[in-house]
Amino acid sequence: MHPLVGRGSSAVSEKLTIGKLASATGTKVETIRYYEQIGLLPAPARSAGNYRTYEGEHLRRLSFIRRARDLGFSIDQVRELMGLADRREQSCLAADVIANRHRDAITRKIADLTALAGELDALIASCSRNTVADCRIIEALGPTLDMPFTQSRAHGPD
Repeated sequence: MHPLVGRGSSAVSEKLTIGKLASATGTKVETIRYYEQIGLLPAPARSAGNYRTYEGEHLRRLSFIRRARDLGFSIDQVRELMGLADRREQSCLAADVIANRHRDAITRKIADLTALAGELDALIASCSRNTVADCRIIEALGPTLDMPFTQSRAHGPD
């Protein structure tokens, strides 16, 4: 853990530049600016030289955002969770609902990926390892005669 991001309620009294904030949280400078632009992170004060100067609250909020994003929460979910975090006396039921929905989505995605891995395993097992002309993997990836080109691009443009 970075020394500036300590646990507990101790306040960071040092003013931080965007570079120090980025380093303290492992977040890119461009990402910090983006979070400010979309309102997830409040705009910081400016120094006499017009540099952004961040305080402990920015560090805490950015750490929260970063951890939530690392767990796969969407920007909208992070926004909701931060709103809940700002109202500490409120029931945590709403946070529980958000987390459960997110976990359910992850579980569905894992099932989809597991099925996809199974399909790939079957293709790999069917490979004769002769020439590409005899390759079941290449054959399976190509369009079939009964499948119009537009349907074969079901995943959209690359």
